[in-house]
Amino acid sequence: MKAYYERRAPEYDDWWLGTGVFTNRRRPDWLEETKALTRTLGALPPARTLDVACGTGFLTQHLRGEITGLDQSPSMLELARAKVPEGRFVQGDAVELPFSDDSFERLLTSFFYGHLEEDERDAFRREARRVADELIVVDSALHDEVDPVEWQERVLSDGSCWHVYKRYFEPDSLADELGGGRTLFAGRWFVAVQV
Repeated sequence: MKAYYERRAPEYDDWWLGTGVFTNRRRPDWLEETKALTRTLGALPPARTLDVACGTGFLTQHLRGEITGLDQSPSMLELARAKVPEGRFVQGDAVELPFSDDSFERLLTSFFYGHLEEDERDAFRREARRVADELIVVDSALHDEVDPVEWQERVLSDGSCWHVYKRYFEPDSLADELGGGRTLFAGRWFVAVQV
């Protein structure tokens, strides 16, 4: 996964914007839902926030408050720094967070939790509780075109092929898995749950 996301960094935002290899992908109302999700995140109260697996900073740039982004990929972090120049960005492991207890008010992660297998999910939830009071998970919504759990073949614009573990979520079951909470966003493509 580390090599995949490092190579994907220059084209990652194509997924959000429907450009590049995603230009002809049929995703009704994708851009409208993306805007609604970013408005939801932008409406959160300002907080000392850790964005885990922040990627290019596509969602990070909509957060308010003192922002720290964490990602394993130097290329992703470089892109995130350009979007959020006032933020602090750290290269590191997202399952064993390199921060002391109670360092943040909020931990947000987007499109990371759905790539974790069971033992990694357990470890991540413990780490999230250790470093922050609040957890927000944004991920892919379960819909009729996907299975709840898939091994996906993903092809980058350079032609390289990667196999990626991916889960899709319904808001209530995600909230239950995280130990309770409330749905912040429930769409065809995205869910966001706050614990």
